[in-house]
Amino acid sequence: MARRQLLALVFCAVHAAPLAAESIGDPTRGATLFDRQCKACHQIGAGATNRVGPVLSNLFGRKAGAVPDFKYSKPLTRMGADGLIWTLQTLDAYIENPKALVSGTRMNYRGMADATARADLIAFLRDYSDQPQNIPESEPTARKTAPALDPAILAIEGDPEYGAYLSSECSTCHRRDGTDDGIPSITQWPPEDFVVAMHAYKAKLRPHPVMQMMASRLSNDEIAALAAYFATLE
Repeated sequence: MARRQLLALVFCAVHAAPLAAESIGDPTRGATLFDRQCKACHQIGAGATNRVGPVLSNLFGRKAGAVPDFKYSKPLTRMGADGLIWTLQTLDAYIENPKALVSGTRMNYRGMADATARADLIAFLRDYSDQPQNIPESEPTARKTAPALDPAILAIEGDPEYGAYLSSECSTCHRRDGTDDGIPSITQWPPEDFVVAMHAYKAKLRPHPVMQMMASRLSNDEIAALAAYFATLE
């Protein structure tokens, strides 16, 4: 066989089928996890319909809050408007701790702490997205995950008086009286939720560029102080 013909056959064999998706986790185990922890509220695959939660088919690359005819919470709709897209990184963060990405979400789920279990579940979800071979896994060194905060950071007791001093920049957009007209209210937030959210902006998991900039300038003690202050406002 001529060398040119042999090369042509090799080329056809390699390109006859789409490349396999890179491995994220075990989708078979992910299916079991989905049945145990997600199926009560969500459906996926052929014939899936919205239930307590939206359909999860074709989730990858979808903007948050974008399933037609599903009534999302206002916070999740806002995050979609800010530019939150469901990717490997953002799904990993959301499944680990929903409040890390969407404060005030109606999803009554405490999160999945085990990273391997999350990877398996995400691998299962990817099997129900269009062209999953085009959704590769990020390099481990570049992969963003939900901020695994040191418990010592969450344990910092913020000084509300110092938080009041720092809050002037916050209150140029967020109302101290708790009104919620286009800008979400941050009064009466549980301090831990406030801290987790700010560190998600620091990690650029939450997509709002102004909040990313603001959070990047704050120390752990300053975030704790702001959390303590806004938690006390009526």
